[in-house]
Amino acid sequence: MKLVKVLFATMAMVLTASMAFAADAAVASSVAYATALGMGIAAGLCGIGQGLGLKAACEGTARNPEASGKITVTLILGLAFVESLAIYALVVNLILLFANPLIG
Repeated sequence: MKLVKVLFATMAMVLTASMAFAADAAVASSVAYATALGMGIAAGLCGIGQGLGLKAACEGTARNPEASGKITVTLILGLAFVESLAIYALVVNLILLFANPLIG
C-alpha cells in the first residue's frame, strides 16, 4: 500500500513539474497520459465487474435451473449497464484529449 502511494505521488510530481517548466507540448503529453491511464483503469474495473456478474449468474443458474430465464435477462441488463460505464469513461477521456483548451 505504501508503495502505491509513493508511486502515485511521484507520478503526480513528475506530471506537475513537466507542466510547470515546459511549453504546451508537456501539457498535451500529460493530458494524453492521464486519459490513457483513466481509460485503462475504467476498462479494467468494468471487466472485473462483468466477470463478477457472470460468476454470480452462473452460480445462480447452477443452484436453481428453473430461474435461468430471469437470471439471464437480469445478467444481460446488468452487463449493459456496466459496459455503458466504460463507454462513458471513453467519452470523457476523448473530450479531455481533443477538446482541452490547454492543448489549443
